[in-house]
Amino acid sequence: MTLLEVGRVERAHGVRGEVVVSLVTDRVERLAPGSVLDAGGRQVEVIASRRHGRGWIVAFAGIEDRNGAETLHGATLRAEPLDDAGELWVHELIGAPVVTVGGDHAGTVEAVQANPASDLLVLDTGALVPVRFVVEQRGDRTVVIDPPEGLLELAGPDGDA
Repeated sequence: MTLLEVGRVERAHGVRGEVVVSLVTDRVERLAPGSVLDAGGRQVEVIASRRHGRGWIVAFAGIEDRNGAETLHGATLRAEPLDDAGELWVHELIGAPVVTVGGDHAGTVEAVQANPASDLLVLDTGALVPVRFVVEQRGDRTVVIDPPEGLLELAGPDGDA
């Protein structure tokens, strides 16, 4: 199974084995006690976590001092995907064709760009589409969007402008 990146260990915190983690997901339950994460091939279990500025202070089972915490410095934290219907995953969006609810071809997703207001789909046409306009991801990977009028210059269903 593919593991998804959920965060990164930024540094050790204090002398009790805690670390500062920055999340790359809005699923904060990934840091709930009992959660098991992969930290560069090493399985770590969360025993406690709390907000700290823009990140989180996290304690892992078996990491009891600063030296132990420093061994995790820079580790990418990964976890198995959650089975949530309607969730969009970047690795599934890349390369997906994009159409409007009316069937007009909008392009193909090249990347997903982080943006404070709404993450953006970066299309091969150069268009940027806020993820909030995604209404469906079909079984064939096609992403259906419902953008406001004027956001995109669109081709018709057969690719003609």
